[in-house]
Amino acid sequence: MAWFLKYRLVGVKILIHCLALSPVIYVYYFAIIDQLGSDPVKAVIHFTGISALNLLLVTLSVSPLVKTIKQPWLLKVRRLLGLYAFFYACLHLLNFIFFELQFDFSLLLAEIIKRPYITVGMLAFIIITALAVTSINSVKRRMGKRWQRLHNFNYLLASLVCVHFFWSVKSEILAPSFYFLLLFILLYLRKDKFKRWLTK
Repeated sequence: MAWFLKYRLVGVKILIHCLALSPVIYVYYFAIIDQLGSDPVKAVIHFTGISALNLLLVTLSVSPLVKTIKQPWLLKVRRLLGLYAFFYACLHLLNFIFFELQFDFSLLLAEIIKRPYITVGMLAFIIITALAVTSINSVKRRMGKRWQRLHNFNYLLASLVCVHFFWSVKSEILAPSFYFLLLFILLYLRKDKFKRWLTK
């Protein structure tokens, strides 16, 4: 039992690596062999984007889970989950730039200005990039109290990504509504934290 307690964090992190990497390998493999349906580009872009959102919400779920099951060591996996959310966000943006825009950055700028869902998506990407860069321990120590203030933008980030998803699918509202519901629940579980912010 003692060895399990010692290595449980390592085991959970290995599981996260496997669960986070195997789907993207699967999707790109099937894209290469043309087995992703009639529009493989759309499928890959959608998959990487929805995976980033899933991982963001899983990351936000860690703290409520820890409070419920009284396992504080699980807090140590939040950074890994957040970095995988960033990884998928990078793939999502790169797929869009490569496949849809053919690396035409002037067209990218025009799309950001013209299409609100892309504007919101780029704002979310800037935030998640800032969070990923500052997740490095040495940067965290140098930032001090400012680090926590910056990482509170996680809530805004998740909200922006949900809006981006909702606007991007246009006529389909069932899936985005489900994600908004999940986000609402996760934010509601933090209502006491938000109340403290308002009373400061």
